[in-house]
Amino acid sequence: MTAAQAEQTDEVGECALCGLPLSRGRVEGEDAVYCCTGCRDVHDALGDEAVDADDVREAAADDAALDEEPPEGYERSYFHVSGMHCTTCEAFLESVAGKTAGIDGAQASYVTETVRVDHDPETLDEDGVEDRLTTAGYVADDREEATAGSHAEETLLWRIAAGVMLGMAVMLPYFVYIYPVHFGLYPPWLAEMARNQLQGATYFYAVLFLLTSLVLFGVGKPILRGAIVSLRARAPNMDLLVALAAISAFAYSTLAAALGRIDIYFDVTVAIVVVVTAGNYYESSIKKRAMGMLSELGDEQVSEATLLDDGGTTTVDVSQLSEGDHVLVRTGDRIPVDGTVVDGEGTVDEAVVTGESLPVSKEPGDEVVGGAVLSDGSLTVEVGEGATSSIDRVTNLLWNLQSANSGVQKLADRLAVIFVPAVVLLAAVAGGAYLALGAGPTQAVLVSLTVLLVSCPCALGLATPLAVASGIRDAIERSIVVFDETVFERFRGVDTVVFDKTGTLTTGELEVKRADAPETALAVAGALERRSSHPVASAIADAFAGADDSVETFESHANGVAGTVDGAEAVVGHPDLFDEYGWAVPEELRDRAAEVRSNGDLPILVGRDGEAEGVIVLGDQPRPGWEETVTGLADRGVSVVLLTGDESEATATFRDHPAIDQVFAGVPPEGKAETVRRLGAGRTLAMVGDGTNDGPALASADIGIALGSGTAIAVDAADVAIVDDDLGSVETVFDLSRATGTRVKQNIGWAFCYNGIAIPLALTGLLNPLFAAVAMAASSLLVVTNSSRPLLEE
Repeated sequence: MTAAQAEQTDEVGECALCGLPLSRGRVEGEDAVYCCTGCRDVHDALGDEAVDADDVREAAADDAALDEEPPEGYERSYFHVSGMHCTTCEAFLESVAGKTAGIDGAQASYVTETVRVDHDPETLDEDGVEDRLTTAGYVADDREEATAGSHAEETLLWRIAAGVMLGMAVMLPYFVYIYPVHFGLYPPWLAEMARNQLQGATYFYAVLFLLTSLVLFGVGKPILRGAIVSLRARAPNMDLLVALAAISAFAYSTLAAALGRIDIYFDVTVAIVVVVTAGNYYESSIKKRAMGMLSELGDEQVSEATLLDDGGTTTVDVSQLSEGDHVLVRTGDRIPVDGTVVDGEGTVDEAVVTGESLPVSKEPGDEVVGGAVLSDGSLTVEVGEGATSSIDRVTNLLWNLQSANSGVQKLADRLAVIFVPAVVLLAAVAGGAYLALGAGPTQAVLVSLTVLLVSCPCALGLATPLAVASGIRDAIERSIVVFDETVFERFRGVDTVVFDKTGTLTTGELEVKRADAPETALAVAGALERRSSHPVASAIADAFAGADDSVETFESHANGVAGTVDGAEAVVGHPDLFDEYGWAVPEELRDRAAEVRSNGDLPILVGRDGEAEGVIVLGDQPRPGWEETVTGLADRGVSVVLLTGDESEATATFRDHPAIDQVFAGVPPEGKAETVRRLGAGRTLAMVGDGTNDGPALASADIGIALGSGTAIAVDAADVAIVDDDLGSVETVFDLSRATGTRVKQNIGWAFCYNGIAIPLALTGLLNPLFAAVAMAASSLLVVTNSSRPLLEE
């Protein structure tokens, strides 16, 4: 960052790394100002450098598109669009939006099925944008409701059912008449009679033509749409390849029937459309089954607030709040918006927003963040500037990142870019060569169509979806949910894994780590804490037995509890609470409490009858298996990074581990996303997290992995969810990714083996399309059988 940039950042009062206002804190760096030490440390370690000039320009363009505000007078809206399945879909929808009056720009991501649109509400409202994006088979709806996905799957199921019914009607006469005649299964006299009947059966061919048309243009509509979109985007893909083969068989058969021939292949068209559609549906159903594994997850955003007005309270929508309003927050409530405490005391759990594992005491004058939970006490909060919530900003940042998360071009689509033009060129050359050698136009056309027909990519069309479905299936069996079919392809290049700390490498729950106090004092602490709703209360109550009926009086404070137990006065809490009561705290205990705090743990003093007697140490416990996981990743040559919102002292357990290469502590959610972007320069990076504060970082990473017990926003931002919270599953995803890639290459190899034999024979005119159809079916069956095998050995 230049001096001019630093000066500008300072003037507008924003952090040089994450862009948060400096009102939350101000830390001077060498050439810039930051909101916290975490952001400063990230900038000092990573700087603004990327790999090369091209990376710098690309990153700058991405950041500009992502971070810039919509033009004045325009609104930014997010839509869920079902039907997107490749990079061509992204380009098409962005093009459709860009040509619409009232829309300034759009970004689409088929990975998250999200489209972000900046539009002029006076010219085009959100319903108008939805209508414009609902085109060519794509269905758009509100991003928060996202009902289009389930509608699309129901439609696909009906297409499968219709395809099977119509396909049976088409195939019946083939099994009764056409196949026996072609393969010589009937006695000569019966075969001759059947052949004569077929040659004059105009009505018969008309019915087959009609039924096949329904399959091709009805059931196969999504495939044809994808083909048309790829042509409009000038990017051939698998849909174009499949459509080309299906239409070629249809055209060949129509022409042959019109010429009185009996070698018609409407069955090939039906098989291509139904088999490929069924393969796509199988993949979709496996993904739906995976999604069903996740339990109901709560939404951390707050929709209502309790407004204090003239001594009374009114429940209002959060959107109606204005700067300066006073809202009441009770125990257990989420704070609706960012603001300042003007009355009351309480303990706030900000982990979901900031990542801090330890609860924070709040009193008048302290700032609070929207989305945090008031776990104990009661607060009156004055609404801050803009009446916004930190969690809303995190959500908007997440959606911005998701809409910019373009997918990768799948291997089959990359092959189609070369294969489609090559096949078309071969067919044209073959037809031209036959004409040049004296063949009639009819024979030349039939040869060209035969080449297109035998190049049928039915097996190629199944190669990727069935292999991916196998990966998703095997992942389900290991309690891993894969949201996006491109995960396995993208994961194979991962060379860096970033872990959140709280709730990821640790359990996210406070537990008693040790206690140095008389057993009778600890029993008193357990009895008092059983009466409290403070976040640390349950940990102490569970660790130390104390008779609840022995508590005679009880008082709750923001920084502890006090009361009378068995006739003796007792205090359990922060040293400040002992000072408020005027109780003595030995210097040795104060020093010990300070040491505990410096190590990132929480010290709780226990005292009776006017004096502190000992200290209870609470902390966030490391998650079982974390060492094996980070060591295993390091052994694979993967760089491991720890990124947390906790302060540096809380990372001591992990900082010195030899498998962890870097540790960034005290970083806010917006700073986490920027850190991931900078770490990802020149690398392929995966992020593992669980909290709302991790959402932007999960979306910024090439691959986001969320623990299934995490928040809804974290899971929504991720590509993979580990349902049982087993960190060892991170390594399993590496194994599944590798195995899926191998299976895809095997399937594509079999498919091209068939094409490598069939196409040359078709070019010479030696191959009957019927035998090509049989070979096609055999290659498809081989792909299906290969894909059904488990990817990993038990």
